[in-house]
Amino acid sequence: MRLLIVEDEKRLAASLAGGLAAEGFAVEVAHDGRTGLDRALERGYDLIVLDIMLPGLNGYRVCAELRAAGDETPILMLTAKDGEYDEAEGLDTGADDYLTKPFSYVVLLARIRALLRRRSRGGAVPSILLGDLTVDPAARRARRGDEEVELTAKEFAVLEHLAVNAGQVVSKAQIMEHVWDFAYDGDPNIVEVYVSALRRKIDAPFGRRSIVTVRGAGYRLATDGGAGGRDRP
Repeated sequence: MRLLIVEDEKRLAASLAGGLAAEGFAVEVAHDGRTGLDRALERGYDLIVLDIMLPGLNGYRVCAELRAAGDETPILMLTAKDGEYDEAEGLDTGADDYLTKPFSYVVLLARIRALLRRRSRGGAVPSILLGDLTVDPAARRARRGDEEVELTAKEFAVLEHLAVNAGQVVSKAQIMEHVWDFAYDGDPNIVEVYVSALRRKIDAPFGRRSIVTVRGAGYRLATDGGAGGRDRP
């Protein structure tokens, strides 16, 4: 999932971006309101973390303009202010939640996950069931039957994108766009590394072949979780 952080305190922004990236999110940062607004309108994000006190446009203006443009991306507002009127103004302009500085990173992460779960319930089911393979985006967990499969944050993010598009071919470029941030300019073959790791973890130990390579096009995750492609002795 892709997040945008709009925060003018560069050290805080870098710290949040690093922590959220370690959780498997693709994160982009903007340090002023105008840049944040432009990026939010140009690129699709799953959630925006938006400071109120920003150079250029403040967070209230950014939020109001996004909502006026029909953008319903969940917005978590951050501010050094404290008071019910500040919170009310933020929510009135269309923000979904509000967090006052200083805050705990654990609380911030919990709020982000809660907003993403809330958005998911408005559309897709929380868990994706593919045969005996369960992918739970809200808890960021995967299981084969009753056995939990331990995945890194990036591995889960790749699996999640394949699961959301189960039965369809997903290109390397699409996976990179979803899992890595827009600024990533490394080797696109990194996707192959993560797909190989997923096969070792969700397929090989269970005698499954769920992730199919479609030569020249990308990858397809079987809708039956690979039950039709069981390895036979």
